[in-house]
Amino acid sequence: MDLDDFRWLLTDEGQALLAEATALVAEGTPPLAAGSALRRMTTPERAATALTQVELRGRAVAKFADLAPRMYFTPDALEQATRLRVARHRAGRAAAFGAQTLVDLGCGIGGDLVAAASTGIVCAGVDLDPVRVAVAEANLAALGLPGAVQVADATTVDHSGFDLAFADPARRSGAGRSFRVEDWTPPWSWVESLLARDACVKVAPGIPHALVPDDVEAEWVSDDGEVKEAALWAGRTATVARRATVIGAGGLATITDEEDPGPGAVGVRAVGGYLYEPDGAVIRAGLVTAVAAGVDGGLVDPRIAYVTADQPFRTPFARSYRVLETLPYREKQLKSALRERGIGRLTIKKRGVDVSPEALRKRLALSGDAEATIVLTRVAGEGTALLVEPF
Repeated sequence: MDLDDFRWLLTDEGQALLAEATALVAEGTPPLAAGSALRRMTTPERAATALTQVELRGRAVAKFADLAPRMYFTPDALEQATRLRVARHRAGRAAAFGAQTLVDLGCGIGGDLVAAASTGIVCAGVDLDPVRVAVAEANLAALGLPGAVQVADATTVDHSGFDLAFADPARRSGAGRSFRVEDWTPPWSWVESLLARDACVKVAPGIPHALVPDDVEAEWVSDDGEVKEAALWAGRTATVARRATVIGAGGLATITDEEDPGPGAVGVRAVGGYLYEPDGAVIRAGLVTAVAAGVDGGLVDPRIAYVTADQPFRTPFARSYRVLETLPYREKQLKSALRERGIGRLTIKKRGVDVSPEALRKRLALSGDAEATIVLTRVAGEGTALLVEPF
């Protein structure tokens, strides 16, 4: 999609075509037939632009929920955009910090601008891509939100007049997605300079702890059990060293290094009546022992992110299982034990062992009527199979 086609899409004629494309897709019209129908109304390029927007809006529902049908996207910018619930959490932190103005240095299609503007923060965004800038501007207008967006190089923008600067560097190289900070755009050196002031930078959740500058808070965020990102909070916005935030149907919960007594305090212990599988954000933040302390438990192994306890606890930071029994770890004996229990449908969870759940399930060839969950892991260095049930 080029800039002229997108600007045309915002005209009355373009909006009518977009509405027709939306109706055709909603009716279940096959793509080829929908494209033919639209090309009878306009040029092939504009027909393709309208159909692409409908398809992108459908994909965007997973990130933007009920806002998606009113927004505009490009394929690559949608992939990079923050999920709305995560962006709203970040905007809430910015508002709680007291930010009244925010600049988004590399705003993409404006997802973070939408979240921040919705809290009442006065927002401005810049991006090098004129199409993304036009899309971001259209999204703010479509949702009735204020904000200014312009084409500019984030690394040359004077952002000293804003209370908070936000950046989401592109993590791609010529070969595709990259996990090397040297491949980021803008580069890591610029990110470090930004983190010398009140700022927030979205980074990949796999960022090494050692790379986080001193006095910068690293927050790992998961949404519905899936780790989505890490955010680096700098200047006065940094309140702790490490934080894990989990967002789910029940709301939001956060745990920090200040609540972590460390491995020495919780220790390694035998498997008790309950097993806890920490959320991925907790694991990335290095706060497994904080969860262990919270459930009055310990680790099953010093190198494995499973926690065990004698009593049941409900925690937003881990999935909880009741331990029913220990089964044989060797495959032949495990197969016999599962068949004796009439188990045919099996969920296999594993951590710290070299096992492919899919391949193992196929080799077990179970055919019973019962359903079960087993955990394959190491306990005090030894391979162990636990029969568990969620609670």
